[in-house]
Amino acid sequence: METSLRYSGDSKALRIHAKEKFPIDSKTHLQVHGELDTRTGTPSNFCAMIRHFYPDLLASLGIGLRYDKRDKVRYTVRGKKYFLVTNNGLVNFVVKGRYDVDQEFKGRKSKGAAEFTCSIFNFQRDQDFRLKLGYEVFEQVPYLQVRENNWTLNADMNGRWNIRFDL
Repeated sequence: METSLRYSGDSKALRIHAKEKFPIDSKTHLQVHGELDTRTGTPSNFCAMIRHFYPDLLASLGIGLRYDKRDKVRYTVRGKKYFLVTNNGLVNFVVKGRYDVDQEFKGRKSKGAAEFTCSIFNFQRDQDFRLKLGYEVFEQVPYLQVRENNWTLNADMNGRWNIRFDL
């Protein structure tokens, strides 16, 4: 199980996040993840999704259910496609998207982004580094992610930010 501590400027509360992947076959798994808000002691979100990977296409597709304390239960579909920029796979161009719809198929929410990722392994001894620069298409906002081993900082041009520590 993957666990992390998360804090964002929006919520001003520490959240505990957990994710588990249950294999179905070599290219498909059930991914379950959730988050507990330590300020309120209640779950802030939960998602169960079947994800299938297409290694020859460098792509993945997922479909599932998502619970959010604001939007309640929603159906969700997501996809991601990688394009190698360098032969060693350390620099990539990624296109990804997500589409959520409520239980009545009325309220819809879309997210889509294009991003460049650059990974540097052993940046310093036992220290890996990844930089991600992207653009969220529907909100029309650039964003950035800086990751160093267990620490991740996300920020966008609207002033939103969050930090994550993987346990």
